[in-house]
Formats: sequence, C-alpha cells, structure tokens
Amino acid sequence: MPGKRWAVPALLALSLPLLTAPMSAPPATAATSSAQAAATVPLEEINATATQVAFGLRRPTAIAAPDDGTKRLFITEKRGTVRVYHPDTGLAQTPLIDITASVDESGNERGLLGIALAPDFAGSQNLYLAYTALPDGAVTLARYRLGQAKLEPLLSQEHSENTNHNGGQLTFGTDGMLYMSIGDGGGAGDPFDSGQRLDTLLGKILRVDVSRSCGDLAYCVPADNPFTKVQGARGEIWMYGGRNPWRFSVDPADGSLWIGDVGQGRWEEVDHVKAGRQAGANLGWSCYEGLEVFDQAQCRSDVTYTKPVFTYSPHTGGCAVIGGQVYRGKQFADLVGGTYIAADYCYMTTWALRENGSGGYTAAEIGEMPTQVTAFGATPEGELYVVNDLPGGLHRISFEHVLPTCKIAYTARTWGTGLTMDLTITNVGSTPINGWTLRFPLARGQSVISDWNTDLVQNGDMVIATNAGHNGSIAPGQSVTMGYLASHTGDTAPPSRFTLNKDTCAVAR
Repeated sequence: MPGKRWAVPALLALSLPLLTAPMSAPPATAATSSAQAAATVPLEEINATATQVAFGLRRPTAIAAPDDGTKRLFITEKRGTVRVYHPDTGLAQTPLIDITASVDESGNERGLLGIALAPDFAGSQNLYLAYTALPDGAVTLARYRLGQAKLEPLLSQEHSENTNHNGGQLTFGTDGMLYMSIGDGGGAGDPFDSGQRLDTLLGKILRVDVSRSCGDLAYCVPADNPFTKVQGARGEIWMYGGRNPWRFSVDPADGSLWIGDVGQGRWEEVDHVKAGRQAGANLGWSCYEGLEVFDQAQCRSDVTYTKPVFTYSPHTGGCAVIGGQVYRGKQFADLVGGTYIAADYCYMTTWALRENGSGGYTAAEIGEMPTQVTAFGATPEGELYVVNDLPGGLHRISFEHVLPTCKIAYTARTWGTGLTMDLTITNVGSTPINGWTLRFPLARGQSVISDWNTDLVQNGDMVIATNAGHNGSIAPGQSVTMGYLASHTGDTAPPSRFTLNKDTCAVAR
C-alpha cells in the first residue's frame, strides 16, 4: 500500500519468505510445519510488496518449484519454453524445456499455460504441462520426461472456436491426483452452454490419476470421481460451472480448493470449496456470475450452487482475478499464516481473504503487485513469488505489519427497503489529511439515494465519496462524519472495507 501507513518494527516476522500459488502446491511437508500458524493481525494492518529478482522473461504464465534441494524455480513462457531461475545465479538463458513446435500461441490467451511437478519428481524427473496444441488450439495435458526430453500427450479437449478461456492450471492434490482447469470455450456469455454441461470438459476442473494408465487412456479416472457412473458425462470431471478458472490452488493444510474464476465483466469471484464438498460441486456459471443470475435459462431448481466467498467488480478496481494460495510459509506466518492471497491482472490489487471464525470471510486490499500478474508460485518452504506478463519478470513477495492512518466507524439504521449510514473518518496518522477520497463497496441491491457532508458518486457496487468544502482537512487525532441514504433489496450489511486516499482503513466493528 502507499507509504502513508506506519511500518511496525519487525517483531512479527522472523523466519523466511512467503507464499501463494501457481501450478503446483507446496509440498505437504513444508506446509505441515506451519499449518497451525493462524495469524491474528487484522488484514488492514498488512502490507504486501514485490521485489523483482529476474528480468527478461517472455510472457511468463506459471511457476513450479522442485523439492529436490536445488532451490530452482521453473517458469513457463507462453511461447512453449520453460526457464530456470536460481536465487544465486539468476535466470538461465537457455530454456530447460522447449516444446514450441507443439504449442499454438495464437491469440492473447493460448500457449503454454501450466506446469506441475510429479510428487516423485526428484527421482522420476517427470513433470506435467498444460498447453494449447497445434494445429487447432486443443487444450492439452502432457507428461514431459526431463531425462529423455520426451513430450507425451495424455488428454486433449477441443477448443478451436475461440482463442480465450483455456484455463490451464495444473496442481497435484494432497491425494496424489492431478487437478486441471479448462475454461468454457471462450467467446462471450458461454455460447456453447459448456459450464453446466457434463458431456464436455470445457468449463470444468478435472481430477485424474497420471501415475498409471487404464485401458485406452494414458491416465486413469479415479473411481470416486462424482460422474463416473452418470450416463453421457465425462468421468474426469471433478467440479463444474467454471467460466475461466485460470488459477486455483490446493491448501495443503486441509485439502480445500481456492479458485479464482475470471468473470464476464460484472463480477470477479473467488471460491473456497472445502474437502468433502468438492466432488460434483457446481460453481454456477453460466447461471450465475458471482452472486447474480447471469443466464436464467442455465439455472435449475434441482441443483445446489456453490456460492463464491468473495466477489469484486471492475468498479472496485480490477478486470481479471489471478487466484493465489493460502500462505503456509514461515517467515510471515505471524502476519499472514492461514490467509489466502490473490491479485488482479489489470489493477495490481493484492487481495487478502481470511475465514472469520463464524462462517464468513474478511477481505482487504493489502498492497499492489506488479502490473499484469499472471501466476503465483511457492518454494518448497512455502514462500511466495509471482510472475507478470509484460514486461516479463519474476518477483519475490514480502509482507510487513503496518498501522493504518485512517479508521472508520459507522452507525446504521434500517427499515423496510431503506437504510441510512453515518461514517466517521478518523485520522489516526501523524500528519494532516488535506483533501480526502473515501472508496468502499456496497452490498448487493443497495443504491444510494442522497448523501450529506460529502460529494458522493456510486458506480455499480462501488462508492467514491470526496470531502465537502467544509471538511476536507482532518488533523491527526481528529474526525469528520459523512453519510448517505440508500435503498436495499434485503441485504442491509454495512460496507466491509474502506480505502482513504488509496490507503486501507481500519474498521471499527
């Protein structure tokens, strides 16, 4: 976040770097050591920063880290190459893998998209790649044997009509199975109705056993996959109703799935599906986009939809969610242990989500990533890196404890279809605030009718309130009050997060 917040002396972070996810989850051994670490520092008191450690990558798309003691990171590039980074020697110029002859990189979203290392990679030297294949862009899963430089296609899904929404995430779960995402086939509005169909792999998260083959298949469909006995359904399907789940991850501490599903244009969403609830889960697309009905024709009364745990709109600041991972590293466990970290491709926002202990989640903006982040990646110790698309770099992520310079308290009154909200803004920093802009999202169905002590504009779910002529200056320790009258359709929840002049504020609840 901006430097207006106060950095707290480094009393809480004494260990190693951090984490978030890409194509492969941190090994269970690394996560287990810090699985009990659950940070209690409020999210608004956390700041995430990125330090670039490598330059010259060509449109990187994913990261994987072998747990073989070499400290290497493998980074996929869209064109079909895999580069190696080492913290001591930097980015190697010669690719470790080159499958450009097999990769269709036409369009912005096709190419080499994902990588996962076999659980026994240190011995087998086997890894798995997701890419769009020549000549027609079919989304393909392949095994690559490093020692033999051999590419073995295992699974293919036709994807020729549009170049976008390919998915491409690969992750091994705590059960040893390989999980893979494939988008809905591209185009606007799910033109093939792929999300809710079970006869196609489009718009799905798959679960397959790549450690063996079964019959004509180069892999096996696990017997406990949910649709193996459903006539006409693809047995590889684990979850359905995805639009473009570009990045998802498995939390090694509990086996839950965190899914960042890129929205149509109104809502970006994060889904958190716990172990035991995943098999056959329906993420909603294209009946739903976020929490709103998108296409009533795709909705069914006999289906249970999994609701996202977090949504944000372009008005909040974003265009495409880049799913991350729950932090299970050591260095910053006191700050973000047990906290899910994600980002946005366009607006550089870093999102933090945490379960609140009562069935819900708290969320906050905790800093900015480099522009156009495409993936998170973790070291075997659970520390975090990200890659960004253009200009193509690798960045190490750090967290620090900061004290917000603003605090928001609210008083609400509701009735029928109306509500009023008084917001008190307190300057808890050490310097005066001369001119302020407060930004916050409203709950679904709330619409501002009038306001006082502010100049307020509502865009979608987002409110931008600037100071009036008489209350623009807030001295340290002083407060100003503003408010608004709004209508609602049933949800009277107060705003859950605020930024003042782009600085995250503490909220008195």
